[in-house]
Amino acid sequence: MSIMLNSIGDSLVTLAQLGNPTPEAPPLSDKIMQFVRYGTWFAMLSGIVAIVYAGGKFAWEKWQGSGLESPKMVAGAMIGGVVATSAGTIMNAVIGT
Repeated sequence: MSIMLNSIGDSLVTLAQLGNPTPEAPPLSDKIMQFVRYGTWFAMLSGIVAIVYAGGKFAWEKWQGSGLESPKMVAGAMIGGVVATSAGTIMNAVIGT
């Protein structure tokens, strides 16, 4: 039993002597980050377009006097924007950049 503990102790001493490796980015990480940035811009742009479209439809429905379905679209676009913004914030917190 003491031989086994001695062997484990020697292994730990050897591991403790290893140097501190310098961190480096994984392969293709710059391309992946560029893709994520493009996705973020697309999400923001699509949210803005959705809000503008829903606002225009809301004005048209109000002017025509028909049933109002566009407030649901505005609320959906706002909720989608909150979810998209929160996802980016959460990912930044997880990644740590």
